[in-house]
Amino acid sequence: MKLKVMVLATVAVVSLTWTAWAHHAHSNYDTNTFTSLEGTVKQLRWMNPHTWILLEVSSGGKTTVWNLEGGSPNALTREGWKKEDIPAGAAIKVRCHPLKDGANGCLLGFVTVGQHIDKEFD
Repeated sequence: MKLKVMVLATVAVVSLTWTAWAHHAHSNYDTNTFTSLEGTVKQLRWMNPHTWILLEVSSGGKTTVWNLEGGSPNALTREGWKKEDIPAGAAIKVRCHPLKDGANGCLLGFVTVGQHIDKEFD
């Protein structure tokens, strides 16, 4: 009976560990490349497990919305960020890792807004 419990506990721990590791792989982003964007914040989603900035970017007379993935709220708070630092309507510049498939999305590296000039947002 004890062996069964130990085997089940081990399987549960390995399963949870694998899920957490896979979640943080960021394999859908080209982490060898940075792209720079400027735009207006449409919305900040300050939620776990990752924050998101929806950024309206204008280019060639056309506006597109980019989904920018940032760090967790707890990690950002430890770095000195607050949800209020990036309000809707704010003009920001970002440097981020683009999605490999070319879609309008990035893994955030740096955000320039207000007092947080070129501060990491991951």
